[in-house]
Amino acid sequence: MTSGSVSEQRLRDLARLRRVRDRIDREYAQPLDVEALARGASMSAGHLSREFRRAYGESPYSYLMTRRIERAMALLRRGDLSVTDVCFAVGCQSLGTFSTRFTELVGMPPSAYRSQAMRGTAGLPSCVAKQVTRPVRNREAGATEPRIA
Repeated sequence: MTSGSVSEQRLRDLARLRRVRDRIDREYAQPLDVEALARGASMSAGHLSREFRRAYGESPYSYLMTRRIERAMALLRRGDLSVTDVCFAVGCQSLGTFSTRFTELVGMPPSAYRSQAMRGTAGLPSCVAKQVTRPVRNREAGATEPRIA
């Protein structure tokens, strides 16, 4: 392949990856897996995973779970659904996996978040509450800490 055709292929792959990411954003509550996403993008699952990680810094599954947890946080802040109802509303099939991933990303279990968030964001517009309560991955949290020389 020439360098021109390699860069053209890379641009086509990036366009397909954006469509995959947009699909995850739209259909986060649907049963999605890497194989289905790859089929929709006309890529193999392995190629999709490698290229998605290269483009966005995380696997498609990790990105999907982050979207689900963000939506779960919003639903838990409302306070009118149980943790189990929220788990299934965002597309998770296992309460245990949901709770583990939620705790990993948010730093506390969903039930604790629900009671704390209802108190902590009372009176804030939803757009502000969403921004200040956005989940932060451990690797991102470490990057924002000041360095001591």
